[in-house]
Amino acid sequence: MAKDRLTWDEYFMNLAITVSERGTCDRAYVGCVIVNEDNRIVTTGYNGSIKGNPHCDEIGHTMRDGHCIATIHAEMNALLYCAKEGISVKGCKAYVTHFPCLNCTKSLIQAGIKKIYYREAYRVDEYAIELLERNNISYEKIELPDLD
Repeated sequence: MAKDRLTWDEYFMNLAITVSERGTCDRAYVGCVIVNEDNRIVTTGYNGSIKGNPHCDEIGHTMRDGHCIATIHAEMNALLYCAKEGISVKGCKAYVTHFPCLNCTKSLIQAGIKKIYYREAYRVDEYAIELLERNNISYEKIELPDLD
C-alpha cells in the first residue's frame, strides 16, 4: 500500500526543520526555506554567526537586552544570500520553523515575500501581525502530521 504523500506545505516545513539543525545558536534552532511560485526552493537559511566569525556553540552568546546579537536570524540569512547572489524573492513564500521576529517580518515584507508559513508561534509581535495584514501578506501556522 502506498504511503500518504506529504503536501507541499508539509514538505517545505519539514525541510525548514532539517535546515534548522545546521544552526549554531542554541537559544533557538530556526530554519527558513524560501520557495517560488513553482514550488522550487530559492534559498535556505538558519541561525548562525557572520561567515568566518566564531559561533555561539563555540564561544558562548553575546547577549544584549535579552538577545544574542552575534546571531543572524534564519530569515535574514536566507534573504542575504539572495541579495549577495542577485536572486529575486519577489512573490515567493517563506517556510519558517518559528514565527518571524519583528525585524525579520519587516525584511520579508520588504523583499517581496507574499506568504509566511510557520510551525511555532514563538514571541509573536503584535506590530509584526499589523504589518503583515496592512501589506496583505498572509501567514499561516502549519501543524505537521506524525512521520511514522
